[in-house]
Amino acid sequence: MGVSTKKTRKQSSFVPSTGLRKDKKNNSSKKILRQTQDKNKSKKKFKTKMPSKLVAYLEKSGVGHKILEHKTVYTAYDAAQTLRKKLDEIAKSLLILVDKDYYLIILPANQNLDFKKLQTFLSKQKGASVKVVKIPAEKVMETVFKVRAGAMGAFGSLHKIPVVVEKKLAETKRAVFSSGSFNHSVEMGVKDFVKLENALLGAFGVKKKIKLQSTGKIKRVKKVRKVKKIRNKK
Repeated sequence: MGVSTKKTRKQSSFVPSTGLRKDKKNNSSKKILRQTQDKNKSKKKFKTKMPSKLVAYLEKSGVGHKILEHKTVYTAYDAAQTLRKKLDEIAKSLLILVDKDYYLIILPANQNLDFKKLQTFLSKQKGASVKVVKIPAEKVMETVFKVRAGAMGAFGSLHKIPVVVEKKLAETKRAVFSSGSFNHSVEMGVKDFVKLENALLGAFGVKKKIKLQSTGKIKRVKKVRKVKKIRNKK
C-alpha cells in the first residue's frame, strides 16, 4: 500500500504541470491572433469610400472620366508613386482662405503655391485688393465642408466654392484629380475639368526646388583639407 501511494502522488503532480504549459501556449497564440486582428481592423478603418455625391455629379455631367481605385494615399507624391504617374499629371488640391472667402486652388504636384502671385491674380479678378491669403486650419474641412481632414476633393462646385487652376496644369491633356477619398481618384481631361468647374486659369505656381545632400559633404571635405594645409605650414 505504501508503494502504490507514492506512484499516485507523482502522477498527480505531473498532470497539472503539463496543463499549465498548455495554457501558456494557448494564451500566447491567442495574443498573436488578437494582435493580427487588431492590425487588420486598423487597416480597414483608414479605407474611405468614393463620395456618392461626386459619382452622381460626374454621371450627370456626361464628361468622360475614370475612377481609379488604389491603396490609401495621403499626399500627391504618394498618389504619383502608387498610380505610376508623373508629378505634373497629378492635380494637387489646396483649400485657401482669401480674406473671408474660400477658394480651391488646383496645381500640378511638382509645383508649390506662390501666395503673393495668387494674391495679385485674385486682386485683379475681384477688382479690389486682397489682404489675406492663407491656408486655413484642418478643422475647417470638418466643420465647414463636412469632410475629413486632408480629404478635400478637387471638385469645388460640390461645396459651392470657386476653383482656380494653374496654367501649367492646363498644358497636360489628362490629369488625376482628388475625389475626396484616400482610396479613389478621378482621371479626366484637364480642359473638361476646367469647363465642368467653370474654373479660373492663372499663373501662381513655382517649381519645387530639389536640395542635393551631397553638396554639404563636399564642403566639409574642403574645410578639412584647408586645416591640414595650415598645420603643415606651422
